[in-house]
Amino acid sequence: MQQRPFTQVDVFTDTAYLGNPLAVVLDGSGLDGDAMQHFACWTNLSETTFVLLPSPEAAAKGADYQVRIFTPGGELPFAGHPTLGSCHAWLQAGGVTKSATHIVQECVKGLITLRREGSRLAFAAPPLQRSAPDPALVTQVASALGLQAQHIVASQLLDNGPVWLGMLIDSADVLLALQPDHQRLKSLGLKVGLAHIDKARVDTNLIARSNREARAFGKRNDSSGSSTGLQNATELTVRAFAAVNGVNEDPVTGSLNASLAQWLMADNLVPRCYVATQGTCLGRHGQVYIAQDPDGQVWVGGDSVTCVTGVVHL
Repeated sequence: MQQRPFTQVDVFTDTAYLGNPLAVVLDGSGLDGDAMQHFACWTNLSETTFVLLPSPEAAAKGADYQVRIFTPGGELPFAGHPTLGSCHAWLQAGGVTKSATHIVQECVKGLITLRREGSRLAFAAPPLQRSAPDPALVTQVASALGLQAQHIVASQLLDNGPVWLGMLIDSADVLLALQPDHQRLKSLGLKVGLAHIDKARVDTNLIARSNREARAFGKRNDSSGSSTGLQNATELTVRAFAAVNGVNEDPVTGSLNASLAQWLMADNLVPRCYVATQGTCLGRHGQVYIAQDPDGQVWVGGDSVTCVTGVVHL
């Protein structure tokens, strides 16, 4: 064992202990996957990450660092809140970027680009593959959720590294009242993400953005698609269930919000900039800032707060 710098970060919040906690081992050198997995089980957080030097191949392509991401149930190829939280911790620990405009993270999924948006970080959502799920699977999942079929507006299988069954729900009250059978969800072998669109809020904000005075004095995004100017007006309510990864309900989920944004924007169900909230049923208030730039790239932003610093013996 050796002493390694360690931090715990709260992600998708600007107020400590209201977001999604992340354990970050800032020097994972010499640890194999089994050791990392064992420690991730011990922290018992939804994710634990280990920061490493980038591989030579990734470094040649501009990677600043490498991160491996573990849940209590296994390693993930990519995840959103560990991406933002690990980058926050790496920068705070003195990490120096190769580029003046962005940060590049290597993970199992590949290279992920991040950018600063004021004090907030945002990552470029990886490419999404989506398809229509088997109706029988949707029926089984709905039963495990305790969700009646008439409340399901649409569903998609979403894959941007992690695979989610995404479901759009017609009522925020129904969404927030759900008490799933997590063992049944686990037995189905997939993660489930649910969302409700507040159409009244979306319509109000679309009107505001089309108003010249609102554009002049209340900008929500700039020409680059930055989410810096977004207000805290929730337009999407999200819940995420991942018992298959050892996490019954995830407080705030970057990968899910990324894939939901790509799906819902492609189907013209949400504007190109909006705010999602998640974690309400867990006593959290995570906020995810979504923005699509003029090139069509979706950026997923969030604040991070450092809560614990020190060393860990590993």
